[in-house]
Amino acid sequence: MKLQGNVLKRNSMRFAAALLAALASFVSGPNTAMAASPQHHDQAPGFYRLRVGDLEVTALYDGTGVFDPQWLNGTKAAMDGVVKGLHEDPHMLDVVDTGFLVNTGKQLILVDAGAGTWWGGGALGRLAGSLRSAGYAPEEVDLVLVTHLHSDHVGGLTTQDGKRVFPNADVYVAKAESDFWLSPEIAAKAPKDAQPFFQSAQAIAAPYIKARKWHPFSGSEPIVDGMQLVPLPGHTPGHTGYDFSSKGQKILFWGDIVHAQRVQLQHPEVTSTFDINQTAAAATRNQLLPKLAREDVVIAGPHMSFPGLGRLHKEGRGYSWEPVTFTDHWVEQ
Repeated sequence: MKLQGNVLKRNSMRFAAALLAALASFVSGPNTAMAASPQHHDQAPGFYRLRVGDLEVTALYDGTGVFDPQWLNGTKAAMDGVVKGLHEDPHMLDVVDTGFLVNTGKQLILVDAGAGTWWGGGALGRLAGSLRSAGYAPEEVDLVLVTHLHSDHVGGLTTQDGKRVFPNADVYVAKAESDFWLSPEIAAKAPKDAQPFFQSAQAIAAPYIKARKWHPFSGSEPIVDGMQLVPLPGHTPGHTGYDFSSKGQKILFWGDIVHAQRVQLQHPEVTSTFDINQTAAAATRNQLLPKLAREDVVIAGPHMSFPGLGRLHKEGRGYSWEPVTFTDHWVEQ
């Protein structure tokens, strides 16, 4: 009995010591004795849906880059403002690349295809993954409407080894755009720093041309019911927007009307070195922005902050951007 009593005494002492240790850990701070939880660096899948009448519009994230201030051209006052703004906020010229999928109920229509591996050094090229996350497969896309042939808008059409990413899609692009970038003669006379744009456009288009799925358009011939072509000259020779209407609601896919959101909305006269005709690009922007602000049109801007969907409002001498409000369910705008 004495031996049993000693064992019970020792067990009680061990229990008391363990209890005191646990209490000490609790007092010094919760979970201090536990391993730290690992960080999770993945974000949510890169898509966002919007309802426009009977249309389902899905923004598809392709990636984020930085717009070099040297790519902007404006007055000294405007550019001094850019330099000052960058000192205050180094992310002022962050630029998103986004494509947009329109489900009409009859067709799946992609407006611009992102950069693929043709632009951005790995920072871009996520559109196909975003498309799958949104519940669609590249093989399901029926049409691709191209605003222009810069590789950050069409690189996602074709792999580097010449395979069509959207094998069942017909690609539509303005004839002036196609004729310019796919011309060997024009390419041969182009400045050296412009040569990569011609080379990538020709390589990206080639497999669709071979498959007879490359369709240059001119004029205002109908391509899709409820859609109108909107010529937006200046950025490139055939730069084109697409205006979709459904049940009295509209959405305009405006291509590269704006590159640097926080600069060009306040200073629409500021142009980009990527604008082939800078005078025409500034004139187009100065004509279009007040019209969109008056009409309260939903805009799909591939370089606006993701999801690149919003409206314009007049603000002083420039404009402010009202992005769509995030919701976790499909809502009508």
